[in-house]
Amino acid sequence: MTEIKQHEYALLDEIAQDSMVTQANLSDRLGIAVGSVNWYIKRLITRGWVKVSHLDRTRLKYDLTAEGMAVFTQRAMLYARDSLKVYSNYRKKAKALVAELKQKEINQVYIEGDDNLVDILRLTCIEDGILVLDSPNGIKLKADGQEYRVVVAS
Repeated sequence: MTEIKQHEYALLDEIAQDSMVTQANLSDRLGIAVGSVNWYIKRLITRGWVKVSHLDRTRLKYDLTAEGMAVFTQRAMLYARDSLKVYSNYRKKAKALVAELKQKEINQVYIEGDDNLVDILRLTCIEDGILVLDSPNGIKLKADGQEYRVVVAS
């Protein structure tokens, strides 16, 4: 598997979206210095992932090569795979917690927080018929680090 740095991937992504992008635009979009953009682009060209064409004295056009597109796609697929693993892990945890709640005949909860972990828990509760309340009243669920926790609300 080809090693690719985050900035290299980001540059490949930007170039894939707009081959006429300037190094100044890339600098602004990625939040890195123009000199760093220039260095990374030269590295991408040396690796054979990007080719550059001179349109005139001051304009350049960047294109991903077939190899560059393959590396870009590979990285995107790995990211998607890893994201699905993380989602699957939290989904299993949420399902286990919901099963425990149903076994205890708990059919309504309040869920504290507003992030992706909490969204997974909220959707799992709704899918399994547990009413999600708008305010604390009895059982409160929350994400605590990388785990879900049950708290008896007072």
